Amino acid sequence: MENPVRHPSQVLFAGEKPFPMMPAVDHYAGSEKLISKALQLQAELGPIFDITCDCEDGAPAGADRQHAEMVADFVMSDANRHGRVGARIHDIAHPAWQQDIEIIVGRAGQRLAFVTLPKVSGSDDVRVQLRELRRASVAAGLTRSIPVHVLIETHGALRAVWEIAAMPEVESLDFGLMDFVSGHHGAIPGSAMLSPGQFEHPLVVRAKCEIAAAALANGVVPSHNVTTELRDLDVIRRNAERARNEFGFLRMWSIHPKQILPIVEAMRPDFSEVEAASAILIAAQDCDWGPIQYHGQLHDRASYRYYWELLARAQATGMPLGDAAQTRFFA
Repeated sequence: MENPVRHPSQVLFAGEKPFPMMPAVDHYAGSEKLISKALQLQAELGPIFDITCDCEDGAPAGADRQHAEMVADFVMSDANRHGRVGARIHDIAHPAWQQDIEIIVGRAGQRLAFVTLPKVSGSDDVRVQLRELRRASVAAGLTRSIPVHVLIETHGALRAVWEIAAMPEVESLDFGLMDFVSGHHGAIPGSAMLSPGQFEHPLVVRAKCEIAAAALANGVVPSHNVTTELRDLDVIRRNAERARNEFGFLRMWSIHPKQILPIVEAMRPDFSEVEAASAILIAAQDCDWGPIQYHGQLHDRASYRYYWELLARAQATGMPLGDAAQTRFFA
């Protein structure tokens, strides 16, 4: 059988910024023990979740340098089998943020999946940290641009969210619910940090909608905040479903290993739609991406784009795609 001619990524988005296809879960781990456990789980489950090594909340007081060195060692270690390990550095008001970048990028920049910037107060903070990240990358001799995830958790960051989303290095906008609520000086009740309040309070809903809209309009992944529920898997799953289906978030934070699979399951596309996507894209590739009919409906490049991104999200969440689609598109 003749090999398929052109891959959808070559045909459907020519000349455009490709939409990032990342795992649906961003799992945070701060200590050496927790990072090691997360890497073991990632090795078992596959790259269906990212790991963020946390320098901001993870570093013991006075041990910021040692913590950053430990993070760099993990990124470069054999335990990082899938290359999906990033780092959250200290915020721009902390004296160690530049040191974090210098150490982690200098030692592990070639394998670092992303850098997360917390507590930015606006677009100027992001620009300052991006300049330092570029400087450290050049100093390390990197030929790649390290993707950046920006935490939107302050009034200023939310006000500048469209400007931040348009910056070329930015790959993800992450909502920091707890700090956002705290920043309202008691005007938003603590119940808005929990469910169902986090999906119903108007000020929180406004923030989530604005972040998702800005991210998606600029080809950036919107990442939902954590859920504080650690035991009830149904609650975790429902929170992820609401984030995905009601607010358009394509990714969600995890703070405990038990949260990972329920979130992945909730973020997966519908199985029947994945089957249809596989059949449509295979037929389209067979006719070199011209229009086709499928079950009595016309499809062309506009619908192919939708189904390709759906299929890529399904693959990133570990869904079975069938041998033909797996071989053609993800071999």
